[in-house]
Amino acid sequence: MKDTGLVALTEFLRHPSMVGSAFPATARMVRHVLASIDWAQISVAIEFGLGSGRFTFAMLERMRPDATLLALETGAAFVEKLRAANRDPRLIVVKDSAIEVHRHLAAHELARPDLVLSGLPFSSLDECEAEAIMGVTAATLNSSGLFAAYQMRSTIRGLIYRHFAVVRHAYEWRNIPPCHLYWARKPGARENRGAHARSHSVDEGSGLET
Repeated sequence: MKDTGLVALTEFLRHPSMVGSAFPATARMVRHVLASIDWAQISVAIEFGLGSGRFTFAMLERMRPDATLLALETGAAFVEKLRAANRDPRLIVVKDSAIEVHRHLAAHELARPDLVLSGLPFSSLDECEAEAIMGVTAATLNSSGLFAAYQMRSTIRGLIYRHFAVVRHAYEWRNIPPCHLYWARKPGARENRGAHARSHSVDEGSGLET
């Protein structure tokens, strides 16, 4: 499967506030974000902000044959290219805002997701919209579900702490641009990696609590 990296630059130039970066994520960052996820336990996954499709394709490579990935993207060019580049029946690509995720889960008769991965540029979103999307995300996940995000800036940090209890943070320097990485679960959810099961954030790059 090929990705749609050229579209990322075009869409960034057209709508810089809606596209996180003009450059597709590096393979290293994709691996970093996805490495700690227990893919055998993922039945339904959601992706917000598909961009070039690097994460989309990498998730499909790791997901079970019977799993489903519901991907929501507002950029028509991204949606068109991703649909054309991929024929995996597990992937459902929808042109819509993340705030409408409940409607699309119901339309496709999908259970509450085990994973939500977001590449939405929260630093560029209206404050009320960002809060609403994070609230919907937390409400959408099942009780043990995981929220993962990659961000150029740390604006999302406060939002995550208002809606999640167990949070991990890392920083991936080897990406253009470098990105903050987050993994979060709701109160009472079990963290797969026991060393990080604390109700605060740990910077995995330096080992310092943040």
